[in-house]
Amino acid sequence: MGIFEDVIINAKSIVGTVGKKAGEVVDSSKLKLAAADLKSEINRKYQILGRISFEEISTEKDYSKAKKDLYEQICELKTNLDSLNDMIASAAQKIKCDSCGCYNVKGAIFCNNCGEKLTLHDDVSEHMSPDDVIDFTEDNFDDDDLL
Repeated sequence: MGIFEDVIINAKSIVGTVGKKAGEVVDSSKLKLAAADLKSEINRKYQILGRISFEEISTEKDYSKAKKDLYEQICELKTNLDSLNDMIASAAQKIKCDSCGCYNVKGAIFCNNCGEKLTLHDDVSEHMSPDDVIDFTEDNFDDDDLL
């Protein structure tokens, strides 16, 4: 009966791991679809901006307010797209080059695009030792410490 229980426990563990990985793939796919939608929307705004610019030149009417509004919309969409791309890269464990913005595999030392040395942005908690942790219990503080 002990072997059978071990097999069941291992099977549950494997199913849990596979389920988690499948969830990560689905989440990554959703992010990629959202990014594609944003790219499409940005391209549509560019087309409208081009048409407005053409009309402005051909009719000699002033469409500067409409162009400025589209510009601001495009900038906001691009900011959202950058955030999504950062999330996608993070899920794929890639790091972004501070110099050119290209995504590189985690652990790379130099950027594949521009050759700049990559800076590592590790969590501070990974480098902390137990001695670095401050105990904030009341027993470790006097009233003078609070001033």
